[in-house]
Amino acid sequence: MTDPVAPTPQLARLVVLVSGSGSNLQALLDAAADPAYGAQVVAVGADRDGTVGLERAEAAGVPTFVHKVKDHAERADWDKALTASVAQYQPDLVISAGFLKLVGDDFLAAFGDRYINTHNALLPAFPGIHGPRDALAYGVKVAGATLFFVDGGVDTGPIIGQVVVAVEDDDTEETLTERIKEVERRQLVEWVGRLVRQGWTITGRKVRLK
Repeated sequence: MTDPVAPTPQLARLVVLVSGSGSNLQALLDAAADPAYGAQVVAVGADRDGTVGLERAEAAGVPTFVHKVKDHAERADWDKALTASVAQYQPDLVISAGFLKLVGDDFLAAFGDRYINTHNALLPAFPGIHGPRDALAYGVKVAGATLFFVDGGVDTGPIIGQVVVAVEDDDTEETLTERIKEVERRQLVEWVGRLVRQGWTITGRKVRLK
């Protein structure tokens, strides 16, 4: 007589949104290959065709969808279409992995407490698309990356985690950006795993693991 096999824990469902090369997506796909990670990527969405990120998803056998803003008469229509496609996959977490579009009210109403993004600066300092450049111009001694839940502002949501990178005297925007990307990717993978395995609460601006 053999011992009973323990049931496989339910894996959390991740929908990842990309606009470009999908290096963060690949890191999540690699991590999710181990069942102990606790999550699986069930779909990848994009705002444009022909990206390397979509190719990575297709190579991994993950369903994909594309919604281009220009294909909709109004930005709100695009937001509704994106929301519907993401909802179809019943995600536990939605991850912006280099997704270069701001979502709207419908999306945030559906996923605002489980939509996360990563930014290449130590928020609330240096929000926007030029975090490393602005940090260097200000003369800071440390930079880094911030993982946060997305709200209606620009890089203003409750902070999940932060990681620090020292600024070197000879840093350029390019060299600093590359060093931040390395730790940013590791932070994203680590915290997605912790969130899905432990659960979380958001109280005001405080994010806590259960």
